[in-house]
Amino acid sequence: MPNIQIYYLKRGHDVQKAERFFKERRVKYQAVDLLKHPLARRELEVFARAAGGVENLLDRGSTFVLSHPAAHMSDRDTIMEYLMAEPRLLRAPLVRNGQKATVTVDEETWKKWTLET
Repeated sequence: MPNIQIYYLKRGHDVQKAERFFKERRVKYQAVDLLKHPLARRELEVFARAAGGVENLLDRGSTFVLSHPAAHMSDRDTIMEYLMAEPRLLRAPLVRNGQKATVTVDEETWKKWTLET
């Protein structure tokens, strides 16, 4: 049975879509507000691998992010530090199943997780 955690900043459309996906399949999940419980470095590493690099965790569609120095950095460790200090820079939802993770909506991957035993 998957161990699902949905990390979010606000309950926007994509977060609701993730929650609905797991509810419809009767898969229990834990919703985690990133503003109350920011990610630790190890957790960020899991999502960075899933995203294909830490720079892909930045929500570049946000004017807040584009006005932040992290959006203009290329140093991986510096970006990680910014992301740990300021969760509003992250794309969401971040969905985790143990050491597996997705960044934003990825129903194909989630379907595979729900089929695992």
